[in-house]
Amino acid sequence: MNITQILGTKYPLIQGGMANIATGAFAAAVSNAGALGLIGAGGMDLEKLRENIHLCRSLTDKPFGVNIMLMHPQADQMAQLVIEEKVPIVTTGAGNPGPYMKAWKEAGIRVLPVVPSVALARRMEQLGADAVIAEGTESGGHVGELTTMALVPQVAQAVNIPVVGAGGIASSCQVVAAFALGACGVQVGTCLLLADECPIHENYKKAVEKAGDTSTVVTGRINGTPVRVLKNKMTREYVKREKEGASKEELEVYTLGALRRAVFDGDDQNGSLMAGQVAGMCHERRPVAQIIEELFAGCGDVIARLQEEAL
Repeated sequence: MNITQILGTKYPLIQGGMANIATGAFAAAVSNAGALGLIGAGGMDLEKLRENIHLCRSLTDKPFGVNIMLMHPQADQMAQLVIEEKVPIVTTGAGNPGPYMKAWKEAGIRVLPVVPSVALARRMEQLGADAVIAEGTESGGHVGELTTMALVPQVAQAVNIPVVGAGGIASSCQVVAAFALGACGVQVGTCLLLADECPIHENYKKAVEKAGDTSTVVTGRINGTPVRVLKNKMTREYVKREKEGASKEELEVYTLGALRRAVFDGDDQNGSLMAGQVAGMCHERRPVAQIIEELFAGCGDVIARLQEEAL
């Protein structure tokens, strides 16, 4: 079974489950565009998640999913909620979804965990995952150590379930590259930040538009909580204090509530502007349907060029 059959979508594309950004309305827009829209539960409480599931259902008749951050204090209740609400697809991040897998599979939910390593991918296959999302460190938000170029082919070789490539994908060339590495689909987030339907603050969008190739930095790498964001006043102070040996508790002064400040308040200096390294390629605002369509429309030209150059 290929990934579009698993997802029930036109395109082999999953929208990243971006906390505070991936609302029910945004997920519905992505699903209506032929990809898999995700509701990001990371920035919600239980009732807010339920409301967004209902909202998404009212706006689309296409498949959609919920991304559950397993470090969330209400992860147990959210795991049950997706069963109660008959959510067709669940993706997970920041942990091992093992405790929930049996119940999800018995409920008929397709489960696609995000994995940063071969070991976790193998474990997810053993637990019955329908596919895994191999996410490289180029991505925005919480990141692992391995790059997409190194991670995807190793995961694809290690498991017998479909692999979705993520991290550093914002063009047809990169979609084709993900397939060449062994992926059968892609997950994207950063390139959707400039979608007309994306609900982030105008200042956040402008920061992405202005980003260049070296505009992101990973905070928290020394203390074991790595997060990729756009550089600003907050990140400069954070990295300085981190290198001086500040504790996790001392560094939380900078990050607590910082994503919400960026998304809702538009604080582009003290907020956490999560974005991947491909932010430097994202400069044009378009409807989400156009972004997704163009990602795949250009793949044929890329493949033709490669075949011509190989002759």
